[in-house]
Amino acid sequence: MQGLPVAVYTTDKQGHITFFNEAAAELWGHRPVLGKDQWCGSWKLRHLDGRIMEHSECPMAIALLEERDVRWGQAIAERPDGELIPFRAHPVLLRDEKGKVVGAMNTLIDMRTQTQADEARIRLAAIVDSSMDAIVSKDINGIITSWNDAAEHLFGYTPAEAIGRPVTMLIPHDHLDEEVSIISRIRAGERVPSYETVRQRKDGSRVPVSLTVSPIRDGIGRIIGASKIARDISATKESERRIRLLMREVNHRVKNQYSVIISMIRETTKKTSTPQAFLDQVRERIMALSESHDLLVSAEWRGATVAELVGAQIKPFAAQDRVSVSGPLIVLEPNAVQYLGIAFHELATNSAKHGALSHQGGRVEIAWQVADAADGIGMFRLVWRELDGPVVDGMARQGFGTVVLKRVAPQALRGTSSLEFDKGGVVWSLEAPMSSVETSFAAALA
Repeated sequence: MQGLPVAVYTTDKQGHITFFNEAAAELWGHRPVLGKDQWCGSWKLRHLDGRIMEHSECPMAIALLEERDVRWGQAIAERPDGELIPFRAHPVLLRDEKGKVVGAMNTLIDMRTQTQADEARIRLAAIVDSSMDAIVSKDINGIITSWNDAAEHLFGYTPAEAIGRPVTMLIPHDHLDEEVSIISRIRAGERVPSYETVRQRKDGSRVPVSLTVSPIRDGIGRIIGASKIARDISATKESERRIRLLMREVNHRVKNQYSVIISMIRETTKKTSTPQAFLDQVRERIMALSESHDLLVSAEWRGATVAELVGAQIKPFAAQDRVSVSGPLIVLEPNAVQYLGIAFHELATNSAKHGALSHQGGRVEIAWQVADAADGIGMFRLVWRELDGPVVDGMARQGFGTVVLKRVAPQALRGTSSLEFDKGGVVWSLEAPMSSVETSFAAALA
């Protein structure tokens, strides 16, 4: 008995301790005096509610005094160092060949390990119950044995509907081969690391999930089932889809800007006489593109209003009180923002150098409206009109700005334009279908 891993001790008929093993001494925290210490080797004893227990009240004393075995009585041993150890006692009477009681043997089981295991199970159960992930247990044959609240929320089955049924009810027919592989790996003791797949709800709809599967073992290490953790990744997949859509749109817009910049450089080269003039004009035009780009970025590429775009492009050239804008709220789609932004920049640059904004008292009116064409298609109409400026006879000697206003901007918007030189200044008119002007990208993302 000395080598046993559990505490064991014996007494004579009067309860005096006659033997104890090392496990008992460890549990008690001291070594009792053989033949003297009575009933139990504990320094002090307590009831489970904390009250002091006299040694004569302990399970061993009851067994000897009443001459009966006591099955798993419970008490708390208080060691000299103050540590409290709950234990279960199983005293068995020892009899001679005539059946007369001559003593007893007591086995003490340290309940701390059991208590810790119970606490761990309680904590684990609380974690499972409160988890946002669906946690499902199944036996080795794939029959569901546990089902948390998150599983009910994700799949639509109540615990009563799910427990006892095969886990394959959650797997679409075209994914059933996954379960065969999972069961095979679990039986081999393998953990199936997280992977993305699809599962099926009670209503038949599919849901993308991230799935992790781990084997469940019994007390002696045998694999008796598996635990599955399923995380709904619908939001992640939707976010990825939106990012892909955004990246395609940004890629398209960037390519458009490359085309615009290349065209800008080519036309500017034709219309400038010195390298410095070329650098200055290209820099100014790229900065104008940048202003339009900033508007789009701040709105997550959903577009910009006409008023915002006019304000951004006119700001470097004139005070706001010299420019008036009027028209309904229209959110321009990104392509329209870029090309109208270039047009407004060229108009503002020309006006500041040669037109109304170069002349004291000169001003600019920008108005737009939506009208129905003969075929019922909504048309965007915009007019840039300069007033009280100097007499003009041509826009910057028919330079790059003229190309933008007459050809580049209207063609990009599938519309038409006119450029006139009144006595008071430039008048530029644009007409384009609303489908080319008003934002559609925002609707696609909604």
